[in-house]
Amino acid sequence: MDRRRFLKIAGAGFAAMSVPGLAEAAARKDKRPNILFIMSDDHTSQAIGAYGKRLAKLNPTPTIDGLAREGMLFDNVFCTNSICTPSRANIITGQHCQTNGVLDLNGSLTPDKHYLAIEMKKAGYTTAMIGKWHLKQEPANFDYYCVLPGQGKYHNPDFRVQGPNAWPGNTVQRQGHSSDVITDFALAWLQKRDKTRPFFLMHHFKAPHDMFENARRYDSYLEDVEIPEPDNMYDQPAAGFGSVGTRGVDDSLIHVIGSSISKRMTSRNMGKHMRVDKNLSDREYTHQAYQRYLKRYLRCVKGVDDNLKRLFDYMKSEGLMDNTVIMYTGDQGFYLGEHDYIDKRWMYEEGMRMPFIVRYPKMVAAGSRNAWLINNTDFAPTMIDLAGAKVPSYMQGRSFAASLRGENKPADWRTATYYRYWMHMAHGHNNPAHFGVRTERYKLIFFYGCDFTDTAKGRKNTRNDGNRYYPNTPPAWEFYDLKTDPKEMTNQYANPRYKSTIAELKKDLKQKRAELNETDENYPRIQKIIDENWDK
Repeated sequence: MDRRRFLKIAGAGFAAMSVPGLAEAAARKDKRPNILFIMSDDHTSQAIGAYGKRLAKLNPTPTIDGLAREGMLFDNVFCTNSICTPSRANIITGQHCQTNGVLDLNGSLTPDKHYLAIEMKKAGYTTAMIGKWHLKQEPANFDYYCVLPGQGKYHNPDFRVQGPNAWPGNTVQRQGHSSDVITDFALAWLQKRDKTRPFFLMHHFKAPHDMFENARRYDSYLEDVEIPEPDNMYDQPAAGFGSVGTRGVDDSLIHVIGSSISKRMTSRNMGKHMRVDKNLSDREYTHQAYQRYLKRYLRCVKGVDDNLKRLFDYMKSEGLMDNTVIMYTGDQGFYLGEHDYIDKRWMYEEGMRMPFIVRYPKMVAAGSRNAWLINNTDFAPTMIDLAGAKVPSYMQGRSFAASLRGENKPADWRTATYYRYWMHMAHGHNNPAHFGVRTERYKLIFFYGCDFTDTAKGRKNTRNDGNRYYPNTPPAWEFYDLKTDPKEMTNQYANPRYKSTIAELKKDLKQKRAELNETDENYPRIQKIIDENWDK
């Protein structure tokens, strides 16, 4: 179907119609900004030019980079659980995992907990959720929704939309690539929204999530380009990075834990996924796997960036850009070969760190940069604050709107952010369960090595992994000094120089776990491991 005709037809189905004259008059009186929250799945800061990392020379994101030039780029934004469903629940609730109840990919969030949508509607905004939702329950508290079922498909995707039948009874299918079609739906909604009120739109791309299926028009993009490689992809130090919790005693688990680019992880690695000849030397196998992987990933990123240009071009034509707070992020970080890893889940920097950029010229200084320690539970409070509403006390995050105004960081702003990954040895990526705390300089991680659904045999998950058990892994501590070792190559936990620092971090970690309702009092097997290893 012709895309213009699609927009016309899709727009005709929206219930929120504006009244000529009335909309314009109301808009002049209401000075509050529109809020556009854009999130791409697994888009990491290494693949955004504005962050100036090794892929910047490829110019993969000119549109997103433009947001950074015209707004504020955040350097220290982190997720609290680097996996899709929990991260999205943290964002929509402003709460950590145990409080909102979404610990892993099996979690779901009932509509009464879709707090961000509820509070924005209470504030008088017209609201919409379009694209990847991944919280299973109906996004019923949005005025309009059009969401992918589960992960959704890259090509010719189905969508669950509002309609006469009970969720999920109203499904439509559209031809084309998901990034294009999600943007089509967003443009159609913007055209037909209720213009008497400011809008709040959550625009969520599926790309560049794994399988990395780009629109066919990008098949030749970067085809003859050599993609820069991370300098810690090929050779990990024999002693330094990791611990027995991530490598096993005498490296006995390095072929089991942590999906890889190289042949190291025997059951799941990117060379297998990209059909690289297994008879190649280890180094050439890794090189070819990485090149194929990054090209497919960046082709998906290119599709996201080009669709954002479509979206922003429309907003410019309608005079919306300068009265809209535009936020861009990923749902967590992602590994692009660093430490020979793929996927996310780890508390190491590439998995925990989120890209975050905000443009709003009425408040945000162009080309500014921010270093506050922020996590994704802060997103909802900030958007509610920008909407002129009161941040509810049940949210554990905190508004950082003051940073957008260029104000100094409050004296009582957090000095550390908490992280926890619950899904012990899941999905073939085989990451041990762990938690920890990150300050501006230091990172302390405890790998406790068993699942919250643990039995004496280990983790069992029939839903995602078949009827199999995953054995517990050794408990261990890791500590990194990010000032002297930003790539986290050397675990300094046993270094006596840091003994007092580690003691203070453990004290802070214990306090945060209590304050954030992140303790293990309901998981006695885990608590026993914590107690036995806390002072080791």
